[in-house]
Amino acid sequence: MDDTLILASASPRRKELLEQIGLPFSVMPSSVKETIKADETPENMVIRLSLDKARDIAGRSDISARWIIGSDTIVVCNEQILGKPTDNQDATAMLRQLSGTSHMVVSGYAIIDRRQQIERTEAVTTRVRFRQLTEEEITRYIATGEPSDKAGAYAIQGIGACFVSGIEGSYTNVVGLPLCRLTLALKELGVPLVI
Repeated sequence: MDDTLILASASPRRKELLEQIGLPFSVMPSSVKETIKADETPENMVIRLSLDKARDIAGRSDISARWIIGSDTIVVCNEQILGKPTDNQDATAMLRQLSGTSHMVVSGYAIIDRRQQIERTEAVTTRVRFRQLTEEEITRYIATGEPSDKAGAYAIQGIGACFVSGIEGSYTNVVGLPLCRLTLALKELGVPLVI
């Protein structure tokens, strides 16, 4: 088993965040289906999905990497979980719901250290405030294609930033990985980091 790390995600945003901190890793997307359970808290849901994704990759016999990172992000508005929109109509409904309100973005991560047989998980929450959106803004934003694969139908690191009037908490958490908390956990597990 070598001292390498795998990101069990196809998300280009998570890949960019790990590259941003100079962490050497490879990407191997998990095939885990993201499901919502009615009796689950948002925090428990993102931790479960993050761990399922990391375990999916860690359980493969054809990899030699020591550490595996899985992650999941959801948006919670008025106690309703908003995942990725199924179509433009769903994205429109989500953006209308977020318009002029505060919502929570919950990102979970799971790190598996295959050598020490340790699993580390955490959920991090950030409050995001949206200004009031017009119907024309929603229509034009959806036409850009950006909302299609984003939890809550927006990207804070993209055009969607125009809608965000403020945040309380971790910005990178809203993008898809709480880097501050994640790097502390990686250090504790012995992952060599730049800082």
